[in-house]
Amino acid sequence: MTLSHAEQYQKSWQERQEYAENMQPIIGRLYRNKGIEVVVYGRPLVNATTIDIIKAHKTVERFEGEKLRLRESFPVLEAISKMNLAPGRVDIGKLAYGFLFKNSGAGLNLEQYLARELSDILDHEDKVKPTDVVLYGFGRIGRLLARLMLERSGPSSKLRLKAIVVRGGKKGDLEKRASLLRRDSIHGPFNGSITVDEENQGIKANGTFIKVIYASSPELVDYTAYGINNALVVDNTGIWKDDKELAIHFQSKGTARVLLTAPAKGEVPNIVYGVNQHMIMPEHKFVSAASCTTNAITPVLKALNDEFGIRNGHVETVHSYTNDQNLIDNFHKAERRGRAAPLNMVITSTGAASAVAKALPELKGKLTGNAIRVPTPNVSMAILSLNLNKETSREELNAFLQRTSLFSELQDQIDYTSSTEIVSSDLVGSRYAGVVDSQATIVDGDRCVLYVWYDNEFGYSTQVIRVMNDMAGIKYPTLPVAKD
Repeated sequence: MTLSHAEQYQKSWQERQEYAENMQPIIGRLYRNKGIEVVVYGRPLVNATTIDIIKAHKTVERFEGEKLRLRESFPVLEAISKMNLAPGRVDIGKLAYGFLFKNSGAGLNLEQYLARELSDILDHEDKVKPTDVVLYGFGRIGRLLARLMLERSGPSSKLRLKAIVVRGGKKGDLEKRASLLRRDSIHGPFNGSITVDEENQGIKANGTFIKVIYASSPELVDYTAYGINNALVVDNTGIWKDDKELAIHFQSKGTARVLLTAPAKGEVPNIVYGVNQHMIMPEHKFVSAASCTTNAITPVLKALNDEFGIRNGHVETVHSYTNDQNLIDNFHKAERRGRAAPLNMVITSTGAASAVAKALPELKGKLTGNAIRVPTPNVSMAILSLNLNKETSREELNAFLQRTSLFSELQDQIDYTSSTEIVSSDLVGSRYAGVVDSQATIVDGDRCVLYVWYDNEFGYSTQVIRVMNDMAGIKYPTLPVAKD
């Protein structure tokens, strides 16, 4: 009996669903028991739905021109689950595609090929010890950092969220904190279970107990009293911005290092992960994760400068409004920011262009910048207008950026889209520092204009997590090793 086209498609879809369903428990066990994070061309599969797994596989064709079917990647995942591996990030999409279509495993069977490609973590012992984490402040970034850590909680997790520190303590405060973690108007509901523990003054989320500490200043807290030692304190308040001010955190017993989720001043290194994380030294007690915009543009600028050279340029940021603006017209110490954020485009300044030089000194003095706050609650865009050291074409520049997003050391920071229909809301939840919109690219000889989207909340938070991992000594490889 010959199947109709519709019946063939339905059968194919059901097959994909079955493979995705069979993948889920393997992916979960690999992460929980071995610390292996499975991805497909950079798309994370830990805690992914069956549809997420199918969609991740569909991205392969956009980049490679050929499909990678779930029945082709499943044997790779299955074989990996039987190997003695140390923690790492393993891209089963690139492994499967390389083995099946790029002749990367010529003369080898699948097990031999995987043993070669994963040799950096094969039969290695995981010697990294867990690090206690305290979130000082629990606003937009603090809650997203909590979500990111909690979705990866388990025996193999090395970043262990132990406490949050907030002002307050009035009746009902604990429930409100839990509710804000549970529900988010932009990023949707929390993926998991959250309950309030009034007796122990904490929040239980996905098997993790989070102590809620009420304090008006760091020196009033003794973390060791709550069983927290040598903690990485992530300051989300933005109140203290240089090494002298941030030193107040070391009046809290149990603090080992401090990470600031805002641009820093003074001697505090500003880190854009993927670009200058090598500057994080063990002796650094204070580190800054820079700003969302600096994180969005610096990886792209580094890639372009390395390949083409940048003479000079201008960065215009089209940025969603933030909590520092007013909902309706009211007094504000800054120019224009007092006007109603949901109703106006507001021209303002940005330090992102000059901040790039802190992470990428070779661009010092070469960039100018400005910003426009717009009436959207999240997802922003940076427009890079650059003069290069050599001529190129739109096709060449886009092809380079696509390769960079897939096969370079910046593959976790730079994403690439060729969609002609993508708009800002489509990028909510993006886990990349920036997403190059290739359809908007303009090139005229040695001049180019690039449009880079970024989720200024979630994308930035993923970069902060990467800095946290580095500060905690968690430096697991991404495999297979990037090859252009």
